[in-house]
Amino acid sequence: MSSNRNRGFTAVSLALAILGVSAACEIPAPGVTSEPEPTRTLTQALSGYEFQAEDTQALQDDPFANPGMLWVDQGQELWRDGGSADETSCSSCHGKNGDSMRGVAARYPAYDAETESLLNIEGRINRCREKYQQQSPYAYESAELLALTAFVAHQSQGSPIDVFIDGPARPFFESGQSYFYERRGQMNLACHQCHERNVGRMLRGDRLSQGQPTGYPAYRLEWQTLGSLHRRLRFCNVGVRAEPFPAGAPEYVNLELFLAWRARGLQVDAPAVRR
Repeated sequence: MSSNRNRGFTAVSLALAILGVSAACEIPAPGVTSEPEPTRTLTQALSGYEFQAEDTQALQDDPFANPGMLWVDQGQELWRDGGSADETSCSSCHGKNGDSMRGVAARYPAYDAETESLLNIEGRINRCREKYQQQSPYAYESAELLALTAFVAHQSQGSPIDVFIDGPARPFFESGQSYFYERRGQMNLACHQCHERNVGRMLRGDRLSQGQPTGYPAYRLEWQTLGSLHRRLRFCNVGVRAEPFPAGAPEYVNLELFLAWRARGLQVDAPAVRR
């Protein structure tokens, strides 16, 4: 089993390397099959939804078929009831239906003055658990944290992304920006070489998107489960043969802020369905 997984990573790495050394230009939007145009730049931000096959889009669009909605429903139960009998629920502060969360996910990650740190939605949930509920934080990628994050993010569905990157948030933003353009790993590749210079090209069975974070937590068909954006970022690190950071690491939260700024104006569409 491990040898098959290694062969998969090798194939991805080889494909990434080919793209990295051959791409000297930007390429057309999805669906355009002509040869790349010299010095083409990204003139329009596009959600990853636009790069999916029609059947995948249809799966996301149908709230009864979208598998990510199972986690939203589980998150709603946790929101209303808490994780245990002695636990204060989220709804006791924020309302039973989560209506007060409308638009919140579109503004995260955000700087938290009290901890002097950058928090994404997962970080804010855990901060609330520790400060107001006197509970231990959930582990990243745990069923509970994924469910609550999916529920909160879903309340912002359709809200345009608009994060704040100035003032105390600026150093975190600049760190994430540097990460996006910095080469890493044995393949010596950077995020932008796939998600800016090769947008629309095929990488094995996937069409390379712009890497916009509009739909996370997302249900990926290759995972057969819901996963966080940080899970996806770790996979990208493995693909270029770089040591991945733990999910929830500051490096990934900083990158998440830069990606959210890059996606400004696009609408939140969590939970998305992706290949």
